[in-house]
Amino acid sequence: MLEHEEITGRIIGAALAVHRSLGPGFLESIYEQALAIEFAKRGIRFSQQHEVDIKYDAHPVGKHRLDFFIEGEIVVELKTVRDIADEHFVAVRSYLKALEKRHGLIINFSKPTLDVKRVIR
Repeated sequence: MLEHEEITGRIIGAALAVHRSLGPGFLESIYEQALAIEFAKRGIRFSQQHEVDIKYDAHPVGKHRLDFFIEGEIVVELKTVRDIADEHFVAVRSYLKALEKRHGLIINFSKPTLDVKRVIR
């Protein structure tokens, strides 16, 4: 059994519901708002546009906003791209490092079938 398997299954289920309803072709922000509604309907605790402090040598150097931070454990990054690329994995790993967390999901809504990739740091 994968760590956080239950909650990742619930996240993916919510994303599938949004994708089935809207289909591909919209802006990422549309899917983000729809997914926030679906998470709330399903009782999934989330922070949308979650702000993360980025530090260098223990000094704050900036901030980054995550699409979603779920249940205080899982980073969810939304995409509307042709293909999920290496740089998307690198970015999510960086977010996980900044949060000192291990698990993330990249969800790509632009294909006829929802594309979901797990990211583990």
